Amino acid sequence: MKDLAINIEGLTKSFGQNFVLRDLALQLSWGETLVVLGPNGSGKTTLIKIMSTLTKADSGVITIAGFNRDDMGQHIRRVVGVLVHDPMLYDDLSGYENLKFFGQLFGLDDVEDRIVSISDNLGISPWLGKRVGTLSHGLKKRLAIVRVLLHNPQILLMDEPETGLDQEAVSILDEIIESRVNDGKSVLITTHSFERGLSIGDRFAILAQGEIPYQAEVNSVSGLDSLQEIYSRFTGLKL
Repeated sequence: MKDLAINIEGLTKSFGQNFVLRDLALQLSWGETLVVLGPNGSGKTTLIKIMSTLTKADSGVITIAGFNRDDMGQHIRRVVGVLVHDPMLYDDLSGYENLKFFGQLFGLDDVEDRIVSISDNLGISPWLGKRVGTLSHGLKKRLAIVRVLLHNPQILLMDEPETGLDQEAVSILDEIIESRVNDGKSVLITTHSFERGLSIGDRFAILAQGEIPYQAEVNSVSGLDSLQEIYSRFTGLKL
């Protein structure tokens, strides 16, 4: 499965008596952006956290960049960049101190150059000296994206990355995603935005009640109305 960025078979996860993911199967190819659409509570965040080794699965086989998740979590963390709702930053440290710390964790020799380059691109440089706890939600989100990109991961796992970002930052993020996919890297994004899914995705999957009942190429749907109709059919939600 080295030809696949991500391969998941039979993934199941429950919290107590509540099943969040049920026998889920999913694949992501190299050089592809996969958009996962689903309502709140469908398991999107849990899926991201399991793939990134932040949460354990109950069962299933998960391979990331050719590495088995259960045996090679350390290797997976080096090839994956993960963005969840928690920015995973230390509030008592400055933005720069946070990024320097994470860069050192990955043993980056050019950490300072990468901090400057990526921060400039995302327009966060003027705030790097500020303590993270004093920053707005949007600025924390931009800083978290810098953290995600710092070690140049082969795979991006992003849970609703547009949340809290202004349109300028969303546009910059989309350009970054497109550039990385063009370089043969892979991106998996969860979102509530159908328009965004159509604009940035190569393929989309619908996650409903812990399962993926439908997935297809983005160019196989005729437009927004078609995607919304498919979504309603498999989630049972009227839009």
